[in-house]
Amino acid sequence: MSKPSNVWILGGYQTDFARNLTREGKDFADLATEVVDGTLAASGVDAEEIGVVHVGNAFGQLFAGQGQLGAMPATVNDGLWGVPSSRHEAACASGSIAVLAAMADLRAGNYDSALVVGVELEKTVSGDQAAHHLGAAAWAGHEGDDATFMWPYMFSKVADEYDRRYGIDQQHLSRIAEINFANAKLNPNAQTRGWDVPDLGPAGDPALNPPVDGRVRRFDCSQITDGGSGIVLVSDAFLVRHPDLRPLARMAGWGHQTVGLGLQQKLDRAADQPYVMPHLRRAVHDAFDRAQIGLDDLDALETHDCFTPSEYIAIDHIGLTEPGESWKAIENGDIEIGGRLPINPSGGLIGGGHPVGASGIRMVLDATKQVSGTAGDYQVEGADTVGTLNFGGSTATTVSFVVTAS
Repeated sequence: MSKPSNVWILGGYQTDFARNLTREGKDFADLATEVVDGTLAASGVDAEEIGVVHVGNAFGQLFAGQGQLGAMPATVNDGLWGVPSSRHEAACASGSIAVLAAMADLRAGNYDSALVVGVELEKTVSGDQAAHHLGAAAWAGHEGDDATFMWPYMFSKVADEYDRRYGIDQQHLSRIAEINFANAKLNPNAQTRGWDVPDLGPAGDPALNPPVDGRVRRFDCSQITDGGSGIVLVSDAFLVRHPDLRPLARMAGWGHQTVGLGLQQKLDRAADQPYVMPHLRRAVHDAFDRAQIGLDDLDALETHDCFTPSEYIAIDHIGLTEPGESWKAIENGDIEIGGRLPINPSGGLIGGGHPVGASGIRMVLDATKQVSGTAGDYQVEGADTVGTLNFGGSTATTVSFVVTAS
């Protein structure tokens, strides 16, 4: 049996996440055109050289009445007409699932090149209606009946669980937000790069950072975002046939865990364990094992900070601290650019924006920028191994990648 191919990243593209495409009079076709054409151009390949397409999108039907988005790349680019393509939905992990599917195609030898794009329109409706649509990723009819806003409510419950087990301090959650907003100012595609964010620390005015639901405050939340991102993945065979093309990075490892929809299911099953979400830890360490690295080999991490408690989970679950001690890494500056393990140098979801189906792909793209030395003002010096951690719902679907320099 032949050895599975390496999977290489040729290039990628991200839209400006600060835009409102509906106000621009644009729709999914316009967004897909920009992402598809931008990704191909950045990768140095023509559409006719793509063997398969995978599209990440979570909420097309709800926000724009548009399904069948696997067909959208061929709709907007004649060179993709007839190329096999499919859409993947796993809530906020939709983009990462699309990446996994493309990697499986390449490693199996089904195709030797894949275009992976994530697209999401979320500013088509009011904020309250958007929050309602996003609630479809929870266990509908079984949880959150008393929530004002489903996902702030859910991640407030996660913070409550940390408080029950270990104690938690709002100042540490606020500091996560401050770091990510500061990093976003360095990122020319970040949604909040021009925002004037108030003091969020212990001395901050609570009227400027009011509660949204439970413990979660306004600036603890990622943003409703329009946007897209894309990458081109290729196999060893493709590079042999195209010796003029040099990849930017390699997909060195991956981990994928799926558990039940319900948040309380997860908390109950792990109630007597040291980690609040042990399956999340397993996904990360599966990626480490496949990449044959340890945490100390990692130079940065792009993680899923849909809310500050979700980044708080990531810190101890990847092993940067002991369980329940994420606050130590925050206080020590370990997660800041220049620290032991910079987390979300791009600004993450809170600072950078969160077009749901695109976020997992955007993380891989930012990891690629870091290891290829092309991240610009948010470059982590000397980075050659960067991880991602992306999850959908209340971590029902969790995916982690390790990206290394080529």
